[in-house]
Amino acid sequence: MTAHPELQGASDEDGAPFFSERRRRMQRVVVWVGIVVLVLPGVLVAAGVAQSTANRTCAAYVGYLKPDAAGYAAPFELFGAGGPGWQCYSVSSSGPHTLVGPLGLIPSAPRPREGVAT
Repeated sequence: MTAHPELQGASDEDGAPFFSERRRRMQRVVVWVGIVVLVLPGVLVAAGVAQSTANRTCAAYVGYLKPDAAGYAAPFELFGAGGPGWQCYSVSSSGPHTLVGPLGLIPSAPRPREGVAT
């Protein structure tokens, strides 16, 4: 039995890559861009929700625990007093910030520091 003339000399195992290195590099770039485009909006939404939750929680607790405070601040700190996470501060009219308590990585009710009278 003879092979068809179109198939003579064709081999799938000739050792050459199916796609060029440039095409594979471009495919990798497109895949990474796609992953970032899919993940980044979720991260930004989660950060925005956490920021607004921290602000509202801190405002409620500062209003309850320090009614004479001029304001509040709820920044995210990696090396805060209660560890990494959102920290709740009351702001006096003269400017100094007083720690009310840490809100945690996922903002929740603050845990007052030991020895602090409320």
